[in-house]
Amino acid sequence: MAKSISLTRYLVEQQRVDGLIPSQLRLLLEVVARACKSISHAVNKGALGGVLGTANSENVQGEIQKKLDIIANEVLIEANEWGGHLAAMASEEMDGIYLVPNRYPQGEYLLLFDPLDGSSNIDVNVSIGTIFSVLKKPDGDRGVEEGDFLQPGHQQVAAGYCVYGPQTTLVLTVGDGVAMFTLDREQGSFVLTEENVRIPEDTKEFAINMSNMRHWDEPVKRYIDECLQGKEGPRGKDFNMRWIASMVADVHRILTRGGVFMYPWDKREPNKPGKLRLMYEANPMGWLVEQAGGAATNGKQRILDIQPTQLHERVSVILGSKNEVDRVTSYHSTL
Repeated sequence: MAKSISLTRYLVEQQRVDGLIPSQLRLLLEVVARACKSISHAVNKGALGGVLGTANSENVQGEIQKKLDIIANEVLIEANEWGGHLAAMASEEMDGIYLVPNRYPQGEYLLLFDPLDGSSNIDVNVSIGTIFSVLKKPDGDRGVEEGDFLQPGHQQVAAGYCVYGPQTTLVLTVGDGVAMFTLDREQGSFVLTEENVRIPEDTKEFAINMSNMRHWDEPVKRYIDECLQGKEGPRGKDFNMRWIASMVADVHRILTRGGVFMYPWDKREPNKPGKLRLMYEANPMGWLVEQAGGAATNGKQRILDIQPTQLHERVSVILGSKNEVDRVTSYHSTL
């Protein structure tokens, strides 16, 4: 039986053998993984831990916070603020950036995260997760400003997510493909379970919230209508629809067996480019998907090339199997 490879060993080899990451980034990713393990324990306790239900508060997005949203956010901050790897953090649950306190060493990286994606699924025991992105702090001795976080996604140095489902799975890229790790609760550590994850270029599955169909733009309507026509339609094959309402779970399915995920712009809030957050969700997920051979666009351009202008900027998202993403994107270009 092959010897299992821990996350720590994997990262050490990425650093020492392949020279892909510096030691400080390796240590930072290990801290993030430990924080995810703590969040996983809290999620698994559920009602037994008194963590279900709302917290009677709203985040900067105007969304009602769940108790676990706040717990996960605090876990990630407390785990990462003192290690000396970070200069600052930003979270979907906080208005502005969080500077590492002066009493701790200042590092050279910036960490962004959605502490608990899929909050609507918390109380019904459906998969949820944590999404994170790591950027390099701009050179210089000055303090960190919000503008330092506004880097396009192709400048990420690491990205990943942890999905809390039947198994707790950590998915990671440092720019050399995608690896998956499963939490071994007996050992208390993440163990490598798949390397070089690849997304099939073609698929027969799409993920979208069909209840919003009447609000979609014409290119999205056209694409979904063609899928629904099945073998008798222009695509010549039957499609299945999947929608979990946790981006981590939907993307994890796509990384595992292919598919296309769409959360497009719609007419309900026409002045907003989309629903999902560019910095906390679209950029890290887009990079993971690209590293696995897929594609990610906002319907008009590659997501990783978008220059952010706001910390909580929203974006339309189409990602997954390359040929399907290219097709939807081409429909937008014919408008």
